[in-house]
Amino acid sequence: MTLSASPPNRDIRVCIDRGGTFTDCIAFYPAADGSGRTETLIVKLLSVDPDSYSDAPREGIRRILENITGIPHPKDRPVDTSRIKLIRMGTTVATNALLERRGDPSALIITKGFKDLLHIGNQSRPKIFDLAIAIPDVLYKEVVEVNERVRLAGKTPDMSDASSKYERGITDEYVQILDALDVDQIKKELTAVHNRGIESVAICFMHSFTFPHHEKIVGELAKQIGFKNVTLSSEIMPTIKILPRAASAMADAYLTPGIQAYIEGFFEGFDEGVRDPSKVRVEFMQSDGGLAPVQDFSGYRAMLSGPAGGVVGYAMTSYYKAPVIGFDMGGTSTDVSRYNGSYEHVFESTTAGITIQAPQLDINTVAAGGGSRLFFRNGLFVVGPESAGADPGPACYRKGGPLTVTDANLLLGRLVPSHFPSIFGATQSEPLDPAASRKAFEKLTAEVNSSLAKRQMSVDEVAYGFINVANEAMCRPIRALTQAKGHAVSDHILACFGGAGGQHACAIARALGIKKILVHRHSSVLSAYGIALADVVHEVQEPAAHVLGSESLSEIERRLELLKQQCRQYLIDKGFSETDIDVEVYLNLRFQGTDHAMMTLQPADGDYRKAFSDHHQVEFGFTLQDRDILIDDLRVRGIGRSSVAEDAEQNVFEEVGSLQKRDARKPKEQLDVYWEGGRIPTFVYSVSELSPGDQITGPALLMDQNATIALEPLCRATMTSRHLYIETLDKDQDAQDSTAYDPIRLSVFAHRFMSVAEQMGTTLQKTAISTNIKERLDFSCALFGPDGGLVANAPHIPVHLGSMQEAIRWQLQNASFEDGDVLLSNHPSAGGSHLPDITVITPVFNETDHKISFFLASRGHHADIGGIRPGSMPPDSKELFQEGAAIKSFHLVKNGHFDQAGIVSLLVDEPAKHPGCTGSRSLNDCISDLKAQTAANNRGITLVRELIKEYGLKTVQAYMHYIRANAEGAVRTLLKDVAQKRGRTLVAQDHMDDGTPICVKVTIDEARGEATFDFEGTGSEVWGNTNAPRAITFSAIIYCLRCMISSDIPLNQGALKPVTILIPEGSLLSPTDGAAVVGGNVLTSQRVVDVIFRAFGACAASQGCCNNFTFGRGGPDGFGYYETIAGGSGAGPTWSGRGGTQVHMTNTRSTDPEILERRYPVLLREFGLRKGSGGVGANRGGDGCVRELEFLTTLEVSMLSERRVFAPYGAEGGGDGARGQNTLIRAKDGRRVNFGGKNATTVQSGDRLRIETPGGGGWGAPVGK
Repeated sequence: MTLSASPPNRDIRVCIDRGGTFTDCIAFYPAADGSGRTETLIVKLLSVDPDSYSDAPREGIRRILENITGIPHPKDRPVDTSRIKLIRMGTTVATNALLERRGDPSALIITKGFKDLLHIGNQSRPKIFDLAIAIPDVLYKEVVEVNERVRLAGKTPDMSDASSKYERGITDEYVQILDALDVDQIKKELTAVHNRGIESVAICFMHSFTFPHHEKIVGELAKQIGFKNVTLSSEIMPTIKILPRAASAMADAYLTPGIQAYIEGFFEGFDEGVRDPSKVRVEFMQSDGGLAPVQDFSGYRAMLSGPAGGVVGYAMTSYYKAPVIGFDMGGTSTDVSRYNGSYEHVFESTTAGITIQAPQLDINTVAAGGGSRLFFRNGLFVVGPESAGADPGPACYRKGGPLTVTDANLLLGRLVPSHFPSIFGATQSEPLDPAASRKAFEKLTAEVNSSLAKRQMSVDEVAYGFINVANEAMCRPIRALTQAKGHAVSDHILACFGGAGGQHACAIARALGIKKILVHRHSSVLSAYGIALADVVHEVQEPAAHVLGSESLSEIERRLELLKQQCRQYLIDKGFSETDIDVEVYLNLRFQGTDHAMMTLQPADGDYRKAFSDHHQVEFGFTLQDRDILIDDLRVRGIGRSSVAEDAEQNVFEEVGSLQKRDARKPKEQLDVYWEGGRIPTFVYSVSELSPGDQITGPALLMDQNATIALEPLCRATMTSRHLYIETLDKDQDAQDSTAYDPIRLSVFAHRFMSVAEQMGTTLQKTAISTNIKERLDFSCALFGPDGGLVANAPHIPVHLGSMQEAIRWQLQNASFEDGDVLLSNHPSAGGSHLPDITVITPVFNETDHKISFFLASRGHHADIGGIRPGSMPPDSKELFQEGAAIKSFHLVKNGHFDQAGIVSLLVDEPAKHPGCTGSRSLNDCISDLKAQTAANNRGITLVRELIKEYGLKTVQAYMHYIRANAEGAVRTLLKDVAQKRGRTLVAQDHMDDGTPICVKVTIDEARGEATFDFEGTGSEVWGNTNAPRAITFSAIIYCLRCMISSDIPLNQGALKPVTILIPEGSLLSPTDGAAVVGGNVLTSQRVVDVIFRAFGACAASQGCCNNFTFGRGGPDGFGYYETIAGGSGAGPTWSGRGGTQVHMTNTRSTDPEILERRYPVLLREFGLRKGSGGVGANRGGDGCVRELEFLTTLEVSMLSERRVFAPYGAEGGGDGARGQNTLIRAKDGRRVNFGGKNATTVQSGDRLRIETPGGGGWGAPVGK
């Protein structure tokens, strides 16, 4: 490359990865012998060591200079940069600031009506069983709402109204200016914010992705007022969806000043040369795998700065034809990624509760690193997510730290103190302390053994058990990254790096069926080395709204050419020559009617349609040939080639094939190391003493300069010029299944069972078409035993938890199954919840005796299955047939045939036979989603059969029973504890808004840890739709029990084994066969939960409602839209309620406001918190929400809600939450009408519906009363 010349003596280039635990530095400099060779020097130091230095990267550079020059560089003087040519860095500064909320005071400037948008987020809660809903705080200190508003008007709007003003946006869509900017008012408000000491602002307005004019005006005003940092959402990521765009802009405003301050502090430790780019180039790694000059490094693109270097490192050194999995295990966490010839990017991710919309490498992080803490909880071995960090670090670091994965490896002999840096203790000069690790493990082993009835475990076995559980935790994201995207994990090569990766790589590879492992010579510092191999990158992106085709091609090519010119000019201005610049062009494409866009690289032949369709087929297993392909975004990535590591990487696979192989010479050092089965005398090799062609067969320890590779038995390593090439050899399978109880294996199976359900959910979300399933995530997937009992349910929708197993058990009693069958059911009397929730059930037959060994099931909410109202959620239904298609049992697939004609008849013809009803108004989406549910179940079958093949059927089914017994034991312990604290009889009552009581009496047998839940006294079935099938009460009980267990346990059928449930026949909770039930699933279920928690005294009531809102129309262009709306959660003894969140039995997401307005004829006028609606108390209840929509055409509108009469109760002296309120506002005369809790009407253009959701109850008497 051609860049500004540096003086000839500037010949040291330093690349740094500042991680959570260690900072890795690698320096490149000319050999002292004048041969022209490039030497490397590696320095590794703790990222945080305040007693020794203030900044680890600067200290690393100081040590490098001392080592290379031989000249002292005192710590108390600025570092001399006269020999430095280049500094490159990947840093966790932005991530840490976000995690610890240490950014700069900032303000958010947003469209009026949306001031609480970032607080509410997508309205889902991260952990569905936590009553104390913990969501990280918003980043802004203040919010300014701006009275500006535009609406998307399409490409051919009706402009006949002369009073309306229209502007053409970037996407060629017109926007109508509803409210113009009041510049004087905005200037006044921004000046007041600045006068209060805030110097950084983020600006985000509705639809600014296509119409950024208003943002730019306000941005210029802010700069004139004196704000030091002004971030416009339309500049940093101009894509549709205001929520992630606003969050990204806010993150940038919050983090960028801190990054600039960090850089300034970093520079202050050097002489003035570091500030002059003509002398020292300083570049930072970005999340997308490209470098940015220091002056252009910003907060929102810095989240994966360090891990991105590792991806570049293994991609450039390990890839050759076969796909590679990157396995980067550090001290705090493990990052996994995939490379198959090009970088895989994602464009929306969540870090520390904040959604960032920016190009990022697709890196999955799991909280299992060398510093991950070890626990024994509820009979399970648990690794992480808590970490010991760099200070105090693991127990063996001599700072009184906790027990960690590193301690386990040390105790087992897989880490050798004499080969590990002596940087520990008070003087930072002592070695690792094995005695501290052993002492802590002896204590933990005693705890484990106290829970075992039969055999006792040794300290070695316990430590090795934790290693196995950590390995399984790290396998889960690798399976998700490969299998869930249609790739066979065994086809990959494992590229292992990170300081702790070598100790686990062989075991990880064997568990995944991977045969080849590569460990680069710089594996322990590969992220830093990858930063040396990276290029400077500049990206530009613009939104689009075109159909892919010949008509749009010329306009798209014109816009792309302008973007390419921007990229090239940026890189030329940074000193790159034209010959060193490459440009990549992408179109962000999706099928019409779907939400999932895929960034598609321009193919060599220019056929985007084929490239997109092929990619879609591989990842999702289908294409939609009859649908248009839409272009959402144009993206150009400019690359300035600038690798620092100039020595070309030889193809390692060709080198292995050509090497003369020989057994490596046996070393003198031999240690007693624990491997599977016991301790074995193990040779310790030094990698630096090995020559290309040397081979070692495990077990062995291979010691590198900064890492240890544990070469397990039946693994063989071959030394090459730059890698250790490791093969996993075939292992004899155990002759018979082992069904004996083992807490280690139980912990592993807990991961594996849950992984099945999670991957099913991933498959369903990706292959589904409808907004309900793909975007709102209104679905659940689960694994069941041959008896129909729940084994593992991914944490999706709580109301499905206990009810799906009732659906399977009904089919077991009433239907026949053959291998390959897929059954469908949604009827309340057959274990259903309400009719839109359709369950698809697939049996897994054992291949030897052809008996059912497991069931897989997926339940999804379908947008419209017919009935009297669009959306199939009628507030006025009185009988089941009015709610749509009701199916007890139907063979969706028989003998490999998908019975489309049969299901069309059930969804369209059958509902239309009833008076006032029609069939499904969204038939194509229903069919597509049912195929997606079938595909999800098939994914589960594959995973279950792999599990059976790996462990044997008897073992897998034995651990199915053990995992249920584990949940059962946790519930029995809970019930005994409750009996001691609150007594053996618990009673509670609450009412539905129509006055129907729901009563429960819980009688606890303290000695046995059992309880009877008796709902005698509950009101009778109603002539309405709040009747709840029995399965819903089962779900509510299992949910409540799980919430009251403080630690994480596997949730399954075992949780209900100590429980007897008595429900009066013909009551609200056990209605007759034809009763309407659509509200029972979404309203009554919430009240049952409130009643149970009231009996147990667990917390105050949450909003107690899902606030079900639907609109749509019939006819040829008919549609149905459905959403649930967040409210306030109840407070408890140690927490305040959360405002604006989904509670208890639902956890669906909201549709982004910009997506909502682009797709449907509505305007979202307001979506915010309902201030003061939470109950007062020592701990306040959470506030409800306000959601107001204006309708732009004639539509049918329905509202199905509760807690409009009976308020959410407070507890222990706390106040009640505010009741909800629904108000219809007529445009014609301005009339405001109480719409009631359950109602439907036809609205005209300009009418509005204002929905105010209930608040949560408070806990404890307010302070001062």
